[in-house]
Amino acid sequence: MKDFSFVTNSHPAYIESLYQEYRKDPATVDPEWIKFFEGFDFAVSNTNGKAVAAGDAAGMPVSSEQLVKELGVYRLIKAYRKKGHLIAKTNPIRERKDRHANLDLKYFGLSDADLKTEFFAGQVVGLGKTTLEKILDRMKSVYTASVGMEFGYINDPAKVEWLQKEVEISFSKPLSTETKKRILYKLNQGVMFEKFLHTKYIGQKRFSLEGGEATIPALDAMINTAAEYGVQEVVIGMAHRGRLNVLANILGKTYEQIFSEFEGTAVPDTTMGSGDVKYHLGFRASIDTPAGKEVNLQLAPNPSHLEVVDPVVVGFARSKADVIYNSDYDKILPILIHGDAAIAGQGVVYEVAQMSKLRGYYTGGTMHFVINNQIGFTTDFEDARSSDYCTSVAAIVQAPVFHVNGDDAEAVVRIADLATRYRQEFNSDIYIDMVCYRKHGHNEGDDPKFTQPALYAAIDKHPNPREVYSQQLIAHGDVDAALAQEMEKAFWADLQERLDEVKQHPLPYKYQQPERWWQELRKATPEDFTKSPDTAITPEQLQQIFKAMMTMPEGFKPLRKVEKLLQDKQKLFDGQGMLDWASGELLAYGSLLLEGKDVRLSGQDVKRGTFSHRHAVLRSEETDEEHNRLSKISEDQGKFRIYNSLLSEFAVLGFEYGYSIANPNALTIWEAQFGDFMNGAQTLIDQFITSAETKWQKQSGLVMLLPHGYEGQGPEHSSARLERFLQQCAEYNIFITNCTTAASFFHALRRQLAEPFRKPMINFSPKANLRHARSYSPVADFTQGGFSEVLDDPFITDASRVKKVLLCSGKMYFDLSEKQIKEDRKDVAIVRLEQLYPLPVNQLEGIQQKYKGATWFWVQEEPLNMGAASFLQMNLKQFNYGVISRNPSAATATGYAKVHAQEQQEIIDTAFNI
Repeated sequence: MKDFSFVTNSHPAYIESLYQEYRKDPATVDPEWIKFFEGFDFAVSNTNGKAVAAGDAAGMPVSSEQLVKELGVYRLIKAYRKKGHLIAKTNPIRERKDRHANLDLKYFGLSDADLKTEFFAGQVVGLGKTTLEKILDRMKSVYTASVGMEFGYINDPAKVEWLQKEVEISFSKPLSTETKKRILYKLNQGVMFEKFLHTKYIGQKRFSLEGGEATIPALDAMINTAAEYGVQEVVIGMAHRGRLNVLANILGKTYEQIFSEFEGTAVPDTTMGSGDVKYHLGFRASIDTPAGKEVNLQLAPNPSHLEVVDPVVVGFARSKADVIYNSDYDKILPILIHGDAAIAGQGVVYEVAQMSKLRGYYTGGTMHFVINNQIGFTTDFEDARSSDYCTSVAAIVQAPVFHVNGDDAEAVVRIADLATRYRQEFNSDIYIDMVCYRKHGHNEGDDPKFTQPALYAAIDKHPNPREVYSQQLIAHGDVDAALAQEMEKAFWADLQERLDEVKQHPLPYKYQQPERWWQELRKATPEDFTKSPDTAITPEQLQQIFKAMMTMPEGFKPLRKVEKLLQDKQKLFDGQGMLDWASGELLAYGSLLLEGKDVRLSGQDVKRGTFSHRHAVLRSEETDEEHNRLSKISEDQGKFRIYNSLLSEFAVLGFEYGYSIANPNALTIWEAQFGDFMNGAQTLIDQFITSAETKWQKQSGLVMLLPHGYEGQGPEHSSARLERFLQQCAEYNIFITNCTTAASFFHALRRQLAEPFRKPMINFSPKANLRHARSYSPVADFTQGGFSEVLDDPFITDASRVKKVLLCSGKMYFDLSEKQIKEDRKDVAIVRLEQLYPLPVNQLEGIQQKYKGATWFWVQEEPLNMGAASFLQMNLKQFNYGVISRNPSAATATGYAKVHAQEQQEIIDTAFNI
């Protein structure tokens, strides 16, 4: 918005002449002046709430001095709306910094002498023509009291007008006595829960909410309002601070369950798995709001890596919206609860914000609630960010921010209600920054006075939010002192009874369809991995899918180069009965769609494919119109959702993981542009994909496609770090595949939904070999059998002649087989590991018997300290074999093409000559 300070510096006669010109023809006046004159006319034309004709308003006698003053008041109002947050009393424990709001009357050509003067500008804030004093009181009470509001950067006038109306008019209405009692009740729960745990479990880590207990009535208000506006499900993601309190007092997790976790007597859901600490666990429940609305609540499990759960939650919400609510985002609400240091410091927050308006990742708006205790472990907020606010990230997506004093429980609840209604009205993100404090150290065993002695001296003397609100209510006559004390005693006694093993009935949970699908699955057993299930399709299904893939809509003209590629695929199919890699991949997706299952694929450039091979979505050469090649297989097919992602690995992989855990009957896939870039999402891989099942009993069928292979493109475009994934393999936690044929990849993809359990699959995909003739597969390979974990050498016709076996995986096979065929080396067999984990030991032992007496070598193109060498040496000890590889290296690959070629040739020559 414009500053318009020029108004007070202009000559009154000049302003008057401009105004007269504006009345005759607004087009003759500079647009910046028009803003003022429109606002003034609006005010005078609605004096005393009675609209008059615009002509009559324009004809009212207006002196130049009056006009300047009116416009000064109008500019004052705009300034409070824009900069009032800079001086709002939002901090319960510290003095506000001077942020140079410049809201004194002198900046607007006004003075104390004008306070009793009436101005038409009062109409703008719902007061009608009234005194400057009353206008100023309204602006201060709305914009500089316990709430500071940032929405001046929003371009959408409908959103701005809605917010202004709500805060300037609705906020002045008093809350009902019942609402106040509800706030006190929830605040009482939050405070007393923490006090009880602090008394009974001294020094135990629980990451107390003390100082920020207004979080509980805030979440209560969000959920209740959301339910009134049609929300049926709320998905919450939060870190450890206050998590136990939220579990108990929002989701209704029984206190017995929580206390038994403190006592160490909790019975785990399963004997398998490591489990996790109590403040990481997830939970779900169905609750009834005070208005009788039923809402399903989900709290996602999370690690201590702050904010990493954010994309998981929004992905989960999108999946539920797609599968249950028919993409009606008003029915499901994601809420992310942040800490101030984390939301300002963790880059994934920015990535998730950038996702919020993209069609592939849209959730109808996420509510962000910051428990701003002004400290990160021992780091003061001044050292934790460069921005004025921890929520400054909101401005990038024009999301409003409400800074609210955590000691003013009513203000917190009002804002929670307003923010929820805003989300439902505009399906946009919104941020609440609740400024509070942390009563104890980072955990209950930590002494914060080591690093913030003055701050904690003040906190020790500060009353808790419940005491603040109780005294406020008593002072106003809303709740008498006896009732407040009675509520406190009753809750304390209730907690004591529960600790004394008086049983509490857990809240029920209403299972939805995807969760019933999960109930039909089971945990995997070691026996499940001895052989893959049959995943073949019928020849008729293959023909139907392939025809649909190759048929263009009437009048659709793809680019000529793409049209030629499709013609080549058709010729390969018709003439040789073969399918190339891309066709085999799309055939897998199409076959699942034909079964009524959904497929979702996202990542950078996935529609075309990084290597211009997939072409799942075509563009018209003439109209730029898109055609999804898998959208017209049958009338009752599943949905094929494919999205080019933003340039993010961390958030997008987290989103797809969240999507996958919500729906076990959808094949969810994330593809990296190059496998090397997956390390940008390493936290997601470590904390969720490879370990979530053993920590939280959360299964996922997510597929990660990681282009991998040494082709002379340097250390940033060669390796998806196979060794890192293999290092994390244990307890049958994931599949690791390195497929070499179209049919192998086809069956691996279909296996993801064919097993009676779900496991993530990490596939190390080809690059140059996407078009290699030996990666093509005959039609018969798709219509019979299933995934083969090991592929024997088709070149060998007489096993007795084999003296040497080269065991390899992925691209290495093509390089070795080229030399084998060229030199007709029938004495050397090349065996491919299509799956590296779970390691197919039984199949390998069968092949070892076939080539009895042969010398074995593991051959890899990665350096010795990378790839699968170390993993195999640890897990394939029953085999006696040597290793052929590049020399150990700090970087994954050389950046010199000649050096690469020399190294690669040495590996191949060594393999055949040793």
